[in-house]
Amino acid sequence: MQAEWHKSSYSGGTNDCVEARESAHGADVRDTQHREAGHLSFPTAEWTALVGDLRTNR
Repeated sequence: MQAEWHKSSYSGGTNDCVEARESAHGADVRDTQHREAGHLSFPTAEWTALVGDLRTNR
């Protein structure tokens, strides 16, 4: 679990990327180029489901 913002590994080498930070309560996601716009928060169950789907390429 990471408390600091980090670039998504799915962003590749482009500047069109997102950052995430995980906590015991879920995760926050924001646009790297527009950090001032805020972030979206996801509860643990939703974040786990999203990451699981990404890993299985659904």
